Amino acid sequence: MRRFEYDRADAPQQAAMSASAKEAAFIAGGTNLLDLMKLEIETPIKLVDVTRLPLEQVEMTVEGGLRIGTLVSNSDLAAHPEVIANYPVLSRAILAGATGQLRNKATTGGNFLQRTRCYYFYQTDSPCNKREPGTGCPAINGENRTLAILGTSDACIAQHPSDMAVAMRLLDAKIETVKADGSTRTIPVKEFYCLPKDTPHIENVLERGELITHVVLPAPIDGMHTYDKVRDRASYAFALVSCAAVIDADNNGNLTNVRLAFGGIGTEPWRNEEVETLLTNTNGNNEVIKQAADLLLQDAKGNGQNDFKIPLTRRLLKQVIQRALAGEGA
Repeated sequence: MRRFEYDRADAPQQAAMSASAKEAAFIAGGTNLLDLMKLEIETPIKLVDVTRLPLEQVEMTVEGGLRIGTLVSNSDLAAHPEVIANYPVLSRAILAGATGQLRNKATTGGNFLQRTRCYYFYQTDSPCNKREPGTGCPAINGENRTLAILGTSDACIAQHPSDMAVAMRLLDAKIETVKADGSTRTIPVKEFYCLPKDTPHIENVLERGELITHVVLPAPIDGMHTYDKVRDRASYAFALVSCAAVIDADNNGNLTNVRLAFGGIGTEPWRNEEVETLLTNTNGNNEVIKQAADLLLQDAKGNGQNDFKIPLTRRLLKQVIQRALAGEGA
């Protein structure tokens, strides 16, 4: 076992200051970090425990949305009455992930930061640009069935694993943080993640020691809320393809508002707002859906074993649109 220093923080800025040291890491639920430490994929020399910080509340905002503390567990967030009533797509996405025991420990902030489940990332005797920059990406010509088809690069095709983050991207959530100097900032989820390009080890825009304190949701969105997840098992499996959707249709069968975000296919939670614009104010017929799928997948690139994700995404998109037009869902 590698030795590490342990520090328990009592205030957000204190936590940020403590974690600003090189090779330090925050720990809350630890549902991903502890596994990575056991496998020596991550080897922090200092752990900053944030579980005592007063960040476990879900509060209404003056704009009619929600402000969610970073330490709110996935179970508590999915079961919160306001989330169930006004953001059912988020509740469903969370409940589609992991197991009850893990959701009881996993936190809202930590869920945004979980690492990819690419086989080679977890296989420490294998090259991996995300784990060891410059060593290569054997997944491109290797075992890549579960990996991304959008947002990839010659350096990395690892998929983003979170279900919750897909729904947060759909809902235009914003992430609030605090830095070691006490300054704060607000980061839209759409700007939070980094595409791999030539630096796949840089996964988000957080600075060293910067702590997520809250996630803010805007006012609720009218329409059918759904989260569809295609996976190998009915539970405790990561998405091959998933789709978070909020879709509204009028009495004439026309789509009046369309929001779609996808998981399993991208190196980050994937949303293409041009696709949503194309579908809005249409009757969602097969030709329109085909055009939307073509636009969504125009840059998709399979690497052999994951080629099936392209037609699977097309079928899932069609299913979600047709269900909304039939008046099914929340």
